[in-house]
Amino acid sequence: MSSAVKIYQGRFGRVALLDMDAPLVGHAHHHCHILLKAGGADVAFSVGGERAPLTDESAVLVNAWEPHAYLHDAPPGQRTVILALYIEPSWLADLQRSLALSGHPRFFSEKVVKIDSHTRRLVENFVIEMWWADEVSPERMEELLFNLIIAVIERASGWRDIVAMLRSRPAAAMDARIRRAIALMREDLSRELDIDMLAQQCGLSRAHFFTLFQQSTQVTPLVYANVLRFEAAIQRLSQGSDPVGDVAFDLGFSAPSHFSRFFRQHLGITPSNYRRVVNLFEPPDAPSETTLVI
Repeated sequence: MSSAVKIYQGRFGRVALLDMDAPLVGHAHHHCHILLKAGGADVAFSVGGERAPLTDESAVLVNAWEPHAYLHDAPPGQRTVILALYIEPSWLADLQRSLALSGHPRFFSEKVVKIDSHTRRLVENFVIEMWWADEVSPERMEELLFNLIIAVIERASGWRDIVAMLRSRPAAAMDARIRRAIALMREDLSRELDIDMLAQQCGLSRAHFFTLFQQSTQVTPLVYANVLRFEAAIQRLSQGSDPVGDVAFDLGFSAPSHFSRFFRQHLGITPSNYRRVVNLFEPPDAPSETTLVI
């Protein structure tokens, strides 16, 4: 069974060191997502329907809200340790204004980027410190994380050319009816998704609603609802002490085992495993710009 070695969670998002031996279902995140191999067998992800190999020489890049799935197409019995970065765009924007569009659906121009020897050393040093350190300060974590991100995306994003990225931004804002649908979905995450009811409340036919939702968000209503539910579960597990069974029922699962299966399908580990290994970071008093390598 897949397991988590360590997870750090803070204003930067999440950083997870995962020991994987099984695939994950198709899903999405509001984060920009970087996947790096820390050890074990070469594997791959499916990103936007295309195969993206994860090796010692390549990283996988996933834009915010881009559908993806972990394939774990390694030989039988072989495992892979993955360093998974789920990065909050607002954190990157605070540190470097030219990264303000990291939540843009085309922020990463490539799904796979080559890893040079310098970046490989950064990955190895990050993993070693994450694995072995009893305690890492917020300042140290943010410095290591930022420098690693920049090294990975340097040639895979137009983040330095903010004007060009603004020009590529979709011209139309999200349709007001889809914003209403998302607000309704957020109101009660325990309610089973009812596409017909949402469409009716938004004044749309089911087919038109489904098409418009995908055009506006890049994902289906079900995937979006699962993202909302999963992120709510993450917050409850990491910042509260309610029993896992209570979290499951509050989020609309009929049994804790169903919640555990849902959580494992999206992250590869159980809710209990997540709560046991997660480390919460308070933000540093002030960002230290002099430590960030650009």
